[in-house]
Amino acid sequence: MHTSEIRSYQLFIGGEDVPSDHWVYTVSSRSLLEDVFTSVSLKRELERDPESAAATHPYVAGRCAVASDSAIDRATAAAAAAAPRWAAVPLDERMRLGTLFREELLRKQDEFIEMLMVEGHPVKLARWELSCLLQVYSEESLGWYRQQMHTEFEQGSRRLIVRRQPDGVVAFNPPQNAPAPSAALAVLAVMAGNAVVVRAPRSIALSTMWLMRDVVAPLLDRVGAPPGVLNAICGNPRQTLDRWLEDPLIDDIFYIGGSQEGLRFQEQCVARGKKPILELAGNDGIVVWRDADPARAAEAIAEAFYGSGQICMVPNYVLVHPAVADRLVEEVGRRAAAIRPGYPEDPEVLLSPVRRSERFFALLQQALDRGARLVTGGSRAEVDGTPSDTGVFLQPTVLRVDGLTEARKYDVVREETFFPLLPVVVPEPGSDDELLERFIEFVNSNDYGLRNSLWAEDPEVVDAFVRRVGNGGLLKVNDSHIGFLPYLPSHGGTGLTGGAFGEANYPMLKTSHLQGVSIARDVSPHEAVFGS
Repeated sequence: MHTSEIRSYQLFIGGEDVPSDHWVYTVSSRSLLEDVFTSVSLKRELERDPESAAATHPYVAGRCAVASDSAIDRATAAAAAAAPRWAAVPLDERMRLGTLFREELLRKQDEFIEMLMVEGHPVKLARWELSCLLQVYSEESLGWYRQQMHTEFEQGSRRLIVRRQPDGVVAFNPPQNAPAPSAALAVLAVMAGNAVVVRAPRSIALSTMWLMRDVVAPLLDRVGAPPGVLNAICGNPRQTLDRWLEDPLIDDIFYIGGSQEGLRFQEQCVARGKKPILELAGNDGIVVWRDADPARAAEAIAEAFYGSGQICMVPNYVLVHPAVADRLVEEVGRRAAAIRPGYPEDPEVLLSPVRRSERFFALLQQALDRGARLVTGGSRAEVDGTPSDTGVFLQPTVLRVDGLTEARKYDVVREETFFPLLPVVVPEPGSDDELLERFIEFVNSNDYGLRNSLWAEDPEVVDAFVRRVGNGGLLKVNDSHIGFLPYLPSHGGTGLTGGAFGEANYPMLKTSHLQGVSIARDVSPHEAVFGS
């Protein structure tokens, strides 16, 4: 088979490329829009016969070796062997990796974006995903992590240290909707002093293996990390997670996925003495007060439709003051109708294909049956935006839901839908004081807690939200809901978003643990215990 023209990745274990008898192939996302029959046929043929000449077809972008049980265990053992040596490297030397990673991402940004486009990410969203990593690894953020990892105090004749120590071996399970950007968070765990095993999703492995093998691994060589600090394997999710759960060498498992599955997985981790780090579903809200700029607020609200809503941190519902509801609903509907599908390389495209859309229509119908009003959208669409019963895109869809009291009886309000389906909730009229109380209570009673946003000019309203909203790992005020900033977390949340240990997630801190140290000079233990 001629594989010179496609990317080909073996397993990466203990600093070596390890062969496998099984491969999975990636066909370009554009090909699925141009000729879905040929694309699916190619993938099936190549998985039946890896030596097939179909590998030379221009639709085929690359292949990744698939790990067996023994290879999964081998990767864990390699990480466990490397972890103590890497943890002994001084923190400042490990911190260099963050700067180098950011520089390499900038140098290879075109390749990074191309890899995401191959897997179906519109180029505009691929650039946004890159912006996330550039902020996560910015010098400002790295300085913040460094401060949290090691702080010293002088108290009399004692040097006191509050520091974080690495947990050991951290396994990463990135999601199918954004595997490479999520897997990139493993670099933070490595900076903390851990060794990692990253599972590239079997169904969409190429970008993750590229990032780990061609970007991160050479940087680890450059900073002198021992082989085994990074291991990257492609594997079946259930098979891999089960082996990680049973392997005593695994300390933490970073799990990204749905809430119900994630909470069950949390219980399994705790029962086996492992730390679960959960990034689960979000059900983010945007609150719009009476004095908000409706055009700017609608601009942020329209982020709900980016990637066809298949991004956990986009807005999922809007709560708007009745005084400005009509104008806001009109503006949001206008913006939603202007968001269009297309091929991923088109710089104006923000929608992604939605393969399984039956639940979208069930949720939409339930909302309409309960009394919601359709503002715009509600149909499938072809790649050129033409409404169609067989299109692979969904139109951005806006619903108006009148009444806050019954709003959570709508599934589209209560749960994350993961579709371009946005309810705008308009409460019953009342005084501003009453509405403010009800808004804050509604946001705080959300079972999920990833991000929340407020649009308001009144400083007392802003202050009330900032002081009293405890739901979520991030609160934005008069800003992009999904934009990234230095210092602030990019991930993490409360409730069904983060499980029992949920909070804002800085992976460098989540994969380490606090330790206090006292180094004394000329101290009498007796005086230390019984002295004044």
